[in-house]
Amino acid sequence: MDRHDQKRIIRKLDLELFIASLKAQSNPQASLEQYTTPEQIAANMLYIAAYTHGDILGKSVLDLGCGTGRLGLGAAFLGAEEVVGIDIDPTSIETAAQNAVEAGLSDKVQWIIGDISAIDRRFDTVLENPPFGVQIREADRAFLVKALECSDSVYSLHNHPEVDEHLIRLLKFQQGFVQVQPSPFLERFIAKQGGTITAVYAMLMTIPKMFEFHRKLKHDFVIDLYVIKKSL
Repeated sequence: MDRHDQKRIIRKLDLELFIASLKAQSNPQASLEQYTTPEQIAANMLYIAAYTHGDILGKSVLDLGCGTGRLGLGAAFLGAEEVVGIDIDPTSIETAAQNAVEAGLSDKVQWIIGDISAIDRRFDTVLENPPFGVQIREADRAFLVKALECSDSVYSLHNHPEVDEHLIRLLKFQQGFVQVQPSPFLERFIAKQGGTITAVYAMLMTIPKMFEFHRKLKHDFVIDLYVIKKSL
């Protein structure tokens, strides 16, 4: 059976293996907060979008700040009709294009080098792992604004509002995700953009020591997947 047959539910393990096979950023820049989305998190995000909410299969999908294309190509792998990825970093787009060729998905995806403001059309679904605002304060806000301009269905990753050691231990044990309450600030901000948060899923993210300012060999922290629908 063709892997893009929309009647077939692809196993999450197969999706994780596919995402893991994609090349990551070879020279990440701290100023752009270029942390590779781990395959488990990307797979969880895509699985929720595809099979819980029906927002991937047969849909047009925009990957905002696509990096090397993990979310966009994952969406194409699951059966998205069309995928567009945009990133300001030419090296990331070059890697994303190579990944698409090696995955046999070049006919499904289009890559754009540029700022997210260059997007001027609508899509069925937006996927994004925006900068969390560590280097540039509130950098994720512009992504949320653009996402809700472009689509009625948005899946966006954000830093958990506080350090929660109990939640970290729970996520390590479960190795998946749990539903949590949204950040009140993000809830208000999204509402001002005409969006409604329908669910928030907490997931554990682990990043290795990548930059000089990192003091630990690895860092565990919680990120939240926001499922956002445009208010009617």
